[in-house]
Amino acid sequence: MTTVAEEISISRSGANRTAFVQGMKDGIPIMTGYFAVSFALGIAMRSAGLSVVEGLMMSVLNTASAGEYAGITMIVSNASLFETALMTLIVNARYFLMSCALSQKLSEHTFFGHRLGISFAITDELFAIAASRKGHLIPFYYYGAALVAIPGWAAGTVLGVIAGSALPSILVSSLSVALYGMFLAVIIPPCKGDRILRRIVVCSFVLSYLASVLPGISSISSGTQIIVLTVAIAAFAAWKHPIPEEQR
Repeated sequence: MTTVAEEISISRSGANRTAFVQGMKDGIPIMTGYFAVSFALGIAMRSAGLSVVEGLMMSVLNTASAGEYAGITMIVSNASLFETALMTLIVNARYFLMSCALSQKLSEHTFFGHRLGISFAITDELFAIAASRKGHLIPFYYYGAALVAIPGWAAGTVLGVIAGSALPSILVSSLSVALYGMFLAVIIPPCKGDRILRRIVVCSFVLSYLASVLPGISSISSGTQIIVLTVAIAAFAAWKHPIPEEQR
């Protein structure tokens, strides 16, 4: 006869297995979207001179399109390691908030190792499906989704770098535009219904251009320019136009 402790262990094992399988199913649509975006990033990585191994490691250790693109931009501009690390930290700062939110979804009895495992694989899309789950988040659900989604991201990057090596340079340059199209697709829809956001985006474009041509400022490395403009514009927008409490 099984003891109560054994029955609880069996029950938890079954729940973890079910959650893991459900996470894998929910991760499939995310994986397909990741593949297309990371392929464009792979093309950009090849244009920046990164190898297949370097591109793979970059995607495995930094599963964030904006963060990776920021890193690629800093590499192209010959920024220092400190500038690259700082810019990546700034661009990926939203994950601090996502981590705090997910920590509230976990049971207080969740093992610390599970918390570390989840924190490594936080992305916008994985956060969205995890945060929408009712009740406490079972870590194995997140593991299942991440196990499917993140390899898709890495595979797309590798194939993008390989394609960038094999295809003619003129075609690689054309495909690199897809990455800018991705960011336009992220920016334009929210701007349509938000007049303030439109102004901030236009202001960002104008200030970025001025920083590249004005005497004195233009002599600063482009990496430092990007960091300063990102922090300054974001801080000003947050101070001047804070998001209403009911919309947070």
